[in-house]
Amino acid sequence: MKKLSVRRRHPLAALVVLLIALAATGGLYATFAPADKAKAEESSAQSLAIDEGKKLYQVGCASCHGTGGQGSSDGPSLVGVGAAAVDFQVGTGRMPLQQPGAQAPKKPVAYSQTEIDQLAAYVASLGPGPAQPNKSDYDPAGGDAARGGDLFRTNCAQCHNFIGKGGALTHGKFAPDLGGVTPKHMYEAMETGPQNMPVFPESLLKQKDKQDIIAWLDTVNSDKAEEPGGYGLGGLGPVSEGLFAWVIGLVLLIGVACWVAAHTAKARKS
Repeated sequence: MKKLSVRRRHPLAALVVLLIALAATGGLYATFAPADKAKAEESSAQSLAIDEGKKLYQVGCASCHGTGGQGSSDGPSLVGVGAAAVDFQVGTGRMPLQQPGAQAPKKPVAYSQTEIDQLAAYVASLGPGPAQPNKSDYDPAGGDAARGGDLFRTNCAQCHNFIGKGGALTHGKFAPDLGGVTPKHMYEAMETGPQNMPVFPESLLKQKDKQDIIAWLDTVNSDKAEEPGGYGLGGLGPVSEGLFAWVIGLVLLIGVACWVAAHTAKARKS
């Protein structure tokens, strides 16, 4: 107790206490104030994006999807589709729709990426839905292409054919060629199920499964991809390969039949 009392009377004791108090105050401010400021700035930026997206929506989308995204006879409801659906549909040029038809085809993009992000922010504010993925979610470099091939043949080849070259569906619809589609848009398509495509949520295909499928498509559709079995016939699978075999086989059989008939006729004359 005597030692403590002596230290309290030390001339530098007040200065030490003041320095400790200042350090504690500065530490608390550095811990809490910047986070609150960052959150406020992020919230302000998000609100601005939603406001700008709403303006773009009213001009380019409301005539079909309704003033509040509730849908109409000309377009489905956008409540709950999420930002990923907007980024895919608008980012591939499928929306705004040029004219009614069995399916919205891919075409030149009408908006900048900034405007697409603003539209996505507004539509996302209408109801919860899939968000735009991070690059680490769909980067082909992080996927297993061999495993992705198995997953693709199980879940996707029925419509897109064996290496994603696309194919015809019913009533004028079609599964598009996946060559040249960006990994981000592939991931968003699996997340949102555009048009005739089914949705593949996490309960069906995990994030890693989607990334593996993208890695496989990136491998087989790259400029350096080789056909280990020879001529690929468009990569359309056994139908085209079988037709090719039948045509070549029939031509050879007809040729052999003509040769046999000609030689038989000569043998009879002689």
